[in-house]
Amino acid sequence: MNDVIGLAPWLVGFPLIGAAILLLGGKATDRWGHWLGVLASAASAVVGFILMSRMIGQVPEERAIDHHLWTWLSAGGLDVDLGLRLDPLSMTFVMLVTFVGTLIHVYSVAYMDHDPHRRRFFGYLNLFVAAMLTLVLADSYLLLFVGWEGVGLASYLLIGFWDTGRPSARENAVAAKKAFVMNRIGDMGLIAAMALMFSAVGSVSFADVLPAAAGDGAEGISPAIATAIGLCLLLAACGKSAQFPLQAWLGDAMAGPTPVSALIHAATMVTAGVYLMVRSGPILEAAPTAQLVVVIVGAVTLLFGAVVGTAKDDIKKALAASTMSQIGYMMLAAGLGPAGYAFAIFHLLTHGFFKAGLFLGAGSVMHAMGDQTDMRRFGGLSRFLPITWITMGLGWLAILGIPPFSGFWSKDGIIEAAFMPVEGQPWRAWVFGSVAVLGAAITAFYMTRLFFMTFGGRRPRWTENQHPHEGSPLMWWPLVFLGVGSAALGAVLGIGGTFTTWLEPVVGHAEHHEPVLPVPVIITTTLVVVVLGALIAFRMYAVQLVPEEAPRGSVLTRAARRDLYQDAANETLVMKPAFGVARLVQVGDRDVVDRGWSVLPQAVSWFGAVFRRAQSGYVRSYAAGMAGGVLVIAVVAWLVVGLGGAQ
Repeated sequence: MNDVIGLAPWLVGFPLIGAAILLLGGKATDRWGHWLGVLASAASAVVGFILMSRMIGQVPEERAIDHHLWTWLSAGGLDVDLGLRLDPLSMTFVMLVTFVGTLIHVYSVAYMDHDPHRRRFFGYLNLFVAAMLTLVLADSYLLLFVGWEGVGLASYLLIGFWDTGRPSARENAVAAKKAFVMNRIGDMGLIAAMALMFSAVGSVSFADVLPAAAGDGAEGISPAIATAIGLCLLLAACGKSAQFPLQAWLGDAMAGPTPVSALIHAATMVTAGVYLMVRSGPILEAAPTAQLVVVIVGAVTLLFGAVVGTAKDDIKKALAASTMSQIGYMMLAAGLGPAGYAFAIFHLLTHGFFKAGLFLGAGSVMHAMGDQTDMRRFGGLSRFLPITWITMGLGWLAILGIPPFSGFWSKDGIIEAAFMPVEGQPWRAWVFGSVAVLGAAITAFYMTRLFFMTFGGRRPRWTENQHPHEGSPLMWWPLVFLGVGSAALGAVLGIGGTFTTWLEPVVGHAEHHEPVLPVPVIITTTLVVVVLGALIAFRMYAVQLVPEEAPRGSVLTRAARRDLYQDAANETLVMKPAFGVARLVQVGDRDVVDRGWSVLPQAVSWFGAVFRRAQSGYVRSYAAGMAGGVLVIAVVAWLVVGLGGAQ
């Protein structure tokens, strides 16, 4: 491993150089810039494969390497070395980001073919890949924060990419701003967490903070400080991973081009919060209260996203709600401790493949239907888009958790871990296990609804002037690779516990505890409710005629269409009070500060006018003034002497 460790900086270097050339090179790079973007991402994938293959050949104890580059910051008692941490956790993310990212780059070459700003789009994609790799390879929370902010900036640029020249340009710009602002709220949590780490340990390096949290360092972290740090990190994760209550930005972020949705909002950026939680596992284990809050947030988001997904007719927004729900599964698992860490990352990995495939498949459908996103205007497309239909079908079966497809191996592990008993809190296994099973049932309903509203139905619902057809090979070959991953990746990594064993050097060995229900009962129950949910959706959206206009629906349906009123709640609880405070500050600034400063020069001018009169220029006036002064001094002296004699 040491003979190739020098390649590690190039993981970030290749896409960063690509972004610099594409964004600074101007129109001179328009003709070939998109291929440079693909090459930069592919080069990082090759380097990642070389490092990964060498790491697999090492014994588990030697698979974690901190590669020091140089001292980045030295201020007072804070010393931060710039370095990369290569271990099974970070390298898993490296392979996901670079491999899936490269497929999305290839897809984008055709998808963005007629866009006049395609070169700039690929520059932003490369910038995002470089920032995401910085985030997962960082050996300190401070360098992680640099990557954290980098992906926030890149996502803002990509979500608002179509901010001119389209009827929806203004909405796209607003969506980008909304995502940026809500992520900044979460970022304050990460900043506060680093401040607490430095006050408790004197460092923000993983090598110092995590052992201190586990009680292995010279300076330990008290339970109260660990709880505060854990909650601050959770706030950061909620913003980046669209978890309750900072989830409102994700649906609007679908305004960006579909490859952006696949790369950022399915496979990579939204999983950064899960990475942060798992990487910070020792801190959460030292803070049971924070750990419980992580599980609660994951469970609430899991159901929230699933319910919203049942009522969305926009294919991309339905997939966005699905992403929110699946990240909720991962967050729930991350809060379960060592029993859930490996399955959180396992589901993250399989989800990256099948959800990227579903998003790119949605892009293929939109490309065939003239950028139409309303599933009520689809139907019967399986005959016209056979490759998209098959590959999205594999993703559909994977996200449902049907064996032997990928989602079964990872999601089933999370559900079993949720049913694990917790000492002193017997209710937890039943509550969170039941939530996980219920989420699986709702997932089966809304994903089956999406699949058959798009490809099934008794008749097409699109107009005669539309002629759906498959895109170019550059669009469907990435779908094929992602479809294969959706079908087989889970079995390859799940059989025999291969993936959990791979992550053990980072997440630790999970002690085996029997769930409160036998494992066969959990698996059978989950599959039964999944099949029931899918059959209900099949009957409603494949057997029966789908109305071209959405029916009014129940109260819950109408609420789900409006994202369970999350925007209304944010406006009432946050935006309007903030505007009220801003108006008060504005009034205070205008009536107190501005007027106060305007009175000051008037007062100075008045005093100047008064004292100016004393400077007449006449000798007799000055003599009179001096005589008056002597008289005052004499009177004061007489009074002082008189009072002293009286005493």
